[in-house]
This record gives sequence, C-alpha cells and structure tokens, in this order.
Amino acid sequence: MKPAPFRYADPRSLDEALDVLAAEPGAKVLAGGQSLLPLLAMRLAAPATLVDVNRVPGLDAVEATGDGVRVGALVRHAHLLRDGAAARVQPLLARATANVAHPAIRNRGTTVGSIAHADPSGEMTSVLALTGGSVTVATPSGRETVGWRDLFVGPLETSLPGGAVVVDAFFPALPERSGTAFAEIARRKGDYAVCGAGVVVTLDADRRVAAVRASYLSVGLVPEVHDLTEAVAGKPVDSADWAAAGALARTLVDPDTDIHASADYRRLLVGVLTERTLADAAREAAERTAA
Repeated sequence: MKPAPFRYADPRSLDEALDVLAAEPGAKVLAGGQSLLPLLAMRLAAPATLVDVNRVPGLDAVEATGDGVRVGALVRHAHLLRDGAAARVQPLLARATANVAHPAIRNRGTTVGSIAHADPSGEMTSVLALTGGSVTVATPSGRETVGWRDLFVGPLETSLPGGAVVVDAFFPALPERSGTAFAEIARRKGDYAVCGAGVVVTLDADRRVAAVRASYLSVGLVPEVHDLTEAVAGKPVDSADWAAAGALARTLVDPDTDIHASADYRRLLVGVLTERTLADAAREAAERTAA
C-alpha cells in the first residue's frame, strides 16, 4: 500500500519544528522513519503533516559522562553501536543496539525514535527502563524530563502531549561492581524478538550478589523491570543459583499469546533467557569487581 497524502515540513530549528507541530494538530515527527514509514504504508497512521527534524541542529550527538549517556534525537542506532565511550559507561547500549533489526535499519533508524515509538518489542524501550532512564521533551512552553515509568502507557502509546518533540534520551551509568547482558530469540535474525531479556547484576565488595534486575521484550504491554534479587541475595557470585532467578522471573511476567508464540512459550523463554543472561552478567560483574 501507499501512504495517504500528507504535507511535508522541513524545519531548520527546533523552534520552527515546534511551531509547525503546534499549528497542525495530529502532525507526526519524522527522524529515522524506520518505525513510522511502515505504519504510513499500511495506513495504520495517516497524519496530515510530517515534520522532518533531520535538518534541526544539535540533535545528533552522543554525550558520555561519569553519570551516564545522553543520546540525541537524530543519533542513528549504528552511530551509538560504534560509540566506545558510550559502551564503557553503559554497556547495555551497545549490547541491545546490536540486536536491533538489520544493518540497513540501524544505519537509518534512531535510538530516540525507537523509544518514542513505544513498541514493547523494541530493544531500546527495554534498556531505557532497565537503566532507569528518562527522555527530555521539548514543547512550546519549554523542556521537561520524563522518566521511563511515566513515559510508556501502552503499546505504541506514550504520555507525551501532541506537539512535543523528544530531543534526547538519558541512560544512567552502570553502577560499580555490576555487569550486564542482553539476549533475544527471534524466528529469524533481525525479526522482532519472540522474547528478549536484558539484565544487570550488582555485587557487594565481598563478591556476593547484592542486586539483580531484568527487563524483557515482547512480554508485556509496556516495558517492565523486575527485581529478582530475592532468589540469589547474598550468594557468592560463583555459586549463585541463576536457575532459581529464572524460575522467579517466570512467576512475575504475564505475557500474551499471539500468532508468533503462546503465553506459555514466552514464559518458558523468560526463564531460560534470564538464567543465561544472569550467568553472563555475573561473570562480568566479578571481573569488574576484581579489577
């Protein structure tokens, strides 16, 4: 199918983009377009105006500091994947981005656009939640920070008002003595995950498990973060029962059945992926603690 007719706006500043969005209710922001254009082609979305922000300056930078990584709205997945400083501050960014679709899509699609799309099968929505991240939103009245818990309200739905532009996303740095891992299972490489898991394991100074958190793809209607610490709290990292954490995770999720997988199969995958990724994250945490 072809998109319904629309007007194309090509603003050269953020203020100009906000003016167009304010003047034309229902207008959509176009950045990478890898999520929006298929919806237009299938006529699941039919905005009267597309506001292309690719010529707006100042939105294409990645800033990595000791506090975390700030990713501008025009940063492509491929750019973030290659950014070594960002990966050192928050390793989940590179690990999750490597699983986003195919190289052609990563070369054009934007990390912030993926988050604003609010797809519960999206890697970056899960990472924003797992890291406790937030987005900066610009409106005609100014800028505000919206935490991940307040951002996602349903599949492909956010709390953002019409006429807003998400200008960046912030991912807090990995805590000390922590390790991460990310894995997903798809029917074909590059497809949406049937199930995916991102995890963070944090140790205490004695190399015992202090905290375990996990977030999943294609499991809930919105990103969720589950605390699995109780299954392995206080255990030495080398002998922690990660299978018990996987079993706990299965009791905490409530997946749906669809044409790709049953709820029971997804729940099984949650347990398997949790056990695998926690073992990997724990090894990394132990290495970081020893260093």
